[in-house]
Amino acid sequence: MMAESRQLFTLFWPILIAQMAEHAMGFVDTLMASQAGPTDLAAIAMGSGIWLPLTLTLCGVLMATTPLVAHHVGSDNEPASAAVLRQALSLSLILSTVALLLLNNVAPLLSLFQLATKTSDYLGAISWGIPALLLYQVLRSFSEGFGRTRPIMRIAIVGMLCNIPLNYVLIFGKLGFPALGGVGCGYATSVVMWLMLVLGIHHMRREPLFRQARTAFLWRPPELRSLIQFVRLGLPIGLALLIEVSMFSLIALFLAKYGEETISAHQITFSVTGMMFMIPLSLSLALTIRTGQLIGRGQLLAARFSILCGIALTTLFALLNASLLLGAGRQIASAYTEVSVIIDTAVQLMWIAALFQIADSIQVAAAGALRGFKDTTATLIVVFISYWLVGLPCGYWLAELRGLGVFGYWWGLLAGLSLGALLLATRLYRISHASTPTLHCPTVPGHNRMQ
Repeated sequence: MMAESRQLFTLFWPILIAQMAEHAMGFVDTLMASQAGPTDLAAIAMGSGIWLPLTLTLCGVLMATTPLVAHHVGSDNEPASAAVLRQALSLSLILSTVALLLLNNVAPLLSLFQLATKTSDYLGAISWGIPALLLYQVLRSFSEGFGRTRPIMRIAIVGMLCNIPLNYVLIFGKLGFPALGGVGCGYATSVVMWLMLVLGIHHMRREPLFRQARTAFLWRPPELRSLIQFVRLGLPIGLALLIEVSMFSLIALFLAKYGEETISAHQITFSVTGMMFMIPLSLSLALTIRTGQLIGRGQLLAARFSILCGIALTTLFALLNASLLLGAGRQIASAYTEVSVIIDTAVQLMWIAALFQIADSIQVAAAGALRGFKDTTATLIVVFISYWLVGLPCGYWLAELRGLGVFGYWWGLLAGLSLGALLLATRLYRISHASTPTLHCPTVPGHNRMQ
């Protein structure tokens, strides 16, 4: 078990650092835009509520690249990964066109709100980076399918480090550039997206493992049948992410009437637990890679064992996160604010958040393993049932009809995540035991790609 845990950890920790670096870019954007004034910060907040869910959904569709490539790598059919890459790149160009059209034509919708002009300008600025973001997502998922996660980590760190000076120059007007405020933040993010794409292409060109896949960059018309199969696998991933994001967005809207203190306490707790969620999320991505490669090799028993190790690891981290929330919740909240009412409310919310750490970790780990089995539709159905039919209605009932306020919504989250963990774990058990152990075969030499 220790050996398999080390394999997973080798995949996991670079993914975690990459996730943290990308998360830090959003934090830096918010922090630096706030120095330009509340109007710019509000415009970025409104714009982010539009472009982030959109791109998260589209990137989710392209994440199908990872399990498909991992299966080919595991089955020692690496040349077939070039076909997957080609289809993913073609699809990313199609999705980029859709994103550009949507983000540059939201003026009628924004006209209903204040800050319409500045928000529209911010979305227009950031839209030019979306094609690079989607193309890079394909290269990232492709590299991860081979188990090559460290280069992705390095690219994310470079992107984060470049984001800070670019924001400074374009937001505040340095080095001869005009002061663009929040709009400059959008342009800075776009530049970083293109930089990461250039670094991703460089990684593809210099990596010997990808030599046979480079033919994917030679233009050929998309194969409609293969493209449809890719979308069938990726679309449920993207929609599941959209369902999750939209649930939290609705909760934030419902809380608007409860006052600034309640909203602030909710945001603090959401921020802290969101950072903690990077750990099980990264393990989930590692499980997708490891499970996909082992299934591709026909090693079903090894895949089951890897899943068991992954769930054990994510449960251990969940217990550590829960202990931190229970033991240091007040200190954490105090780092955000000095208002006692906000601190007290946030501490109570962190107690509820501590209770669903295990459920949240298990459900995301199970979803990652199911992607390794190329089983994504069931996850979409479970997420819809757990979040939209149980979690959100239950939270609304407790908050609005039973008078629990913000705590009701968080108890609803606990109910939805617990149901999701149960259903996804059950689905994973059935899928992993559906095939016979005769799939187990000796390890294919030369497949230790973890680096």
